[in-house]
This record gives sequence, structure tokens and C-alpha cells, in this order.
Amino acid sequence: MEIPTLVGAGLIVIGAGLGIGKIGGSAMEAIGRQPEASGKIQTAMLIAAALIEGLALAALFAS
Repeated sequence: MEIPTLVGAGLIVIGAGLGIGKIGGSAMEAIGRQPEASGKIQTAMLIAAALIEGLALAALFAS
């Protein structure tokens, strides 16, 4: 593999990790504010995390 490809793959993984971390942190904060809505918040969080993972995986295969 060439260096630009490796750097691109690294940026993809870092971006996906930061995105999922932000989603998780925001979801925990929202659950702390409204515990009664935890089911809806967790569902939305899991869907968003799955979409980020899918996009990151597709980007890794494209690079």
C-alpha cells in the first residue's frame, strides 16, 4: 500500500471514531436529562452509529 492510501484510511477510522464518540456522549447526556425517553434516544443513537460504521467501511473499501 502507498502512504497516501494509508493516511486516508487512518483519517477515515479516526473520523468514524470521533463521530461515534460524539453520538454516544450526546446520547448519554440526553438520557441524563430525560430518562423517560431513553428507549427512543438509544434507538436513534444505534441507527446513527450503524450508518457511520457503514459509511466508514465503504470509504475504507474505496480507498
